[in-house]
Amino acid sequence: MSNRDFDIVVYGASGFTGRLVAEYMHKQYGRTVNWAMAGRSETKLAQVRDEMGISQDTPLVVADADDAASLKAMAENTKVLLTTVGPYQLYGSPVVAACAAAGTDYVDLSGEPGWMHEMIGAHDAAAKASGARIVHSCGFDSIPFDMGVYFLQKNAQEKLGTHCNQVRGRVRAMNGEFSGGTAASLNATMAALGKNPELLKVLANPFSLAITAKGTHQGPEQPADNAIYEDEMTGMWVAPFIMAAINTKNVHRSNALLGHAYGEDFKYDEMMVTGAGEEGKAMAEFMAGHNPLIGEGVPQPGEGPDKASREAGNYDVLFIGLTGDGQRIEASVGGDLDPGYGSTSKMLAESAMCLLRECSAQNGGVGGGIYTPAPAMGEALIKRLCDNAGLYFKLEG
Repeated sequence: MSNRDFDIVVYGASGFTGRLVAEYMHKQYGRTVNWAMAGRSETKLAQVRDEMGISQDTPLVVADADDAASLKAMAENTKVLLTTVGPYQLYGSPVVAACAAAGTDYVDLSGEPGWMHEMIGAHDAAAKASGARIVHSCGFDSIPFDMGVYFLQKNAQEKLGTHCNQVRGRVRAMNGEFSGGTAASLNATMAALGKNPELLKVLANPFSLAITAKGTHQGPEQPADNAIYEDEMTGMWVAPFIMAAINTKNVHRSNALLGHAYGEDFKYDEMMVTGAGEEGKAMAEFMAGHNPLIGEGVPQPGEGPDKASREAGNYDVLFIGLTGDGQRIEASVGGDLDPGYGSTSKMLAESAMCLLRECSAQNGGVGGGIYTPAPAMGEALIKRLCDNAGLYFKLEG
């Protein structure tokens, strides 16, 4: 890929999240990285570039999800393609196909497990053959969770001498809005279910993405995550966490791709901590009956909070690991911006940078295939996120 014009192309740069990624690339890396902005309209891209104060030297690339030739040209001309153009089940398939064929590394923000399952079946072999590393879910879905479990397991091996065969993810704080893209993806998934009821099997199976050359791994029954209860591990009430449906599948896929480093009997669940006592129980009951992605006030694709709101957001997730011999270890992961936009845009950009720099083929990175963040980038990504993106990974206790 040494003869390609661009290091990174930001596809969807005129959309809300794409703008934030482009702004971050400009402020963090300037033209020290040869990156470009891509989208359907050159005029709109130029307008966004000027509005965001991005260098006039930043190239513009015209590409449309409905124009296979333009996607092919874009993929063949860059080392890493970063795409924010979703819902991915509506617009992402030809982009993945183009990158898999061209040997181009790829990162996205997908929280759409049905579509990801389809992409593994359709393009994993081609990506392996071409050397393309296709990495889904490089935003709030699912980096803090996937990388949090990876971080905990690495420390369990170092400090306890064994892996944790059960990890509990507990969201202690999440201040900020869900993205309009997440809501649109949910709506697209519901529409897809209406057309293809078989998709329900993929969505209901926690191991549906745990696909390797040996087939789909089927592990033990997983902890219940669809009801409120008083959690004995934290002493707090917990409620279902809306993003668990995608995060848990990605964590199990990571485990499978890492050769079941967490064990073939690994159990993982995620819940939202709502507090102690009667107040905690009341909040858990409220949250269990409230879907933040449905109803009035949900951001639409292309919309999002202003800068002050993004900077006022944050999140914090506790991971409790239990080993087979009864040892316990805890870690936490958090970020200093709202999860859906501010932190997500930085995580996505740093994922692209990690594939480009630390995890390149020349640096001994993984070979081609369809990945989750942990097996694709590991500790190199954690370092980048801590150094540049406002995240922390730390042991507790």
